[in-house]
Amino acid sequence: MAEDQFLDALTALEDVLADNGRRTKLIKKRIAQLRRLRSRGATYTEIVSSKDGPLIVQLLTDSSTSLDTCGASVRRAEAKALYAEGLTMEQIAERFGVTRQRVSALLRKTAD
Repeated sequence: MAEDQFLDALTALEDVLADNGRRTKLIKKRIAQLRRLRSRGATYTEIVSSKDGPLIVQLLTDSSTSLDTCGASVRRAEAKALYAEGLTMEQIAERFGVTRQRVSALLRKTAD
């Protein structure tokens, strides 16, 4: 079977979503820990300095960055697949809720 970049991008997205699910669990655990420590009188400086796992902001940044990066790959692959099937840039733009120029940029990036 021929390579299907859109399906490959969706598989990568599933992996990112699974990773983000694990990060979400860590965030919830860290939130509970933060609340416990604060209820015991710990300062935020003490809590941030503790070695009991990554900071919430680090986990959020990792989740956001990986989803943004993977999302861009999915958008490019989907635009390319739709364009290869005969949709115009205008039609793709309408479906994506972006401008034709944005679709043109997505398609150019796939050619690189």
